[in-house]
Amino acid sequence: MSLLSPPIVDSTIMGLPLIPLFRDTLFGVLGMTIVLVFHGSGINHLIMRFEKKTDINLEHGQYNRVFAHFYATFLFIAIVHILEIVLWCFYLLILNLVDDPIQALLFAGSCYTTVGFISDILPPGWKALAFFIAFTGLFSLAWTTSVMIGMTNTYKSAWNLKYGRTTFSDS
Repeated sequence: MSLLSPPIVDSTIMGLPLIPLFRDTLFGVLGMTIVLVFHGSGINHLIMRFEKKTDINLEHGQYNRVFAHFYATFLFIAIVHILEIVLWCFYLLILNLVDDPIQALLFAGSCYTTVGFISDILPPGWKALAFFIAFTGLFSLAWTTSVMIGMTNTYKSAWNLKYGRTTFSDS
């Protein structure tokens, strides 16, 4: 016997079913929080390591090491994003929303990157969860972009110091 009476279960606002929408929002925000905390932890660790290493390298005139740290950090940031898609995949599987792990991974990746190359495979009543996967990807990619701008400035400084340039107009 359900604790909710049929009028509550079937209640809608302008055609939107409230219970599935509330459930989607609750699970979506939970998943988004888990993934964004993972992203923040990973990206902050990587950028702090990059800054620490490159400050030492710049101090010692080791410009090629700055370049190597830049590309290595970029690779590790890409791996963080891939792991976030895998986290969403596991989340979909744990909630029993998708039976096939490969389909769950492809769907999570499709939503996370907002490319949308996979059809919606979520069961009825869970369709809004795709928005939260997409929001996570948008926020994570924007966060990464801001971090990469700072890293690119360090890379540019090392390049200019290595080649004795002070401005872009120097040849």
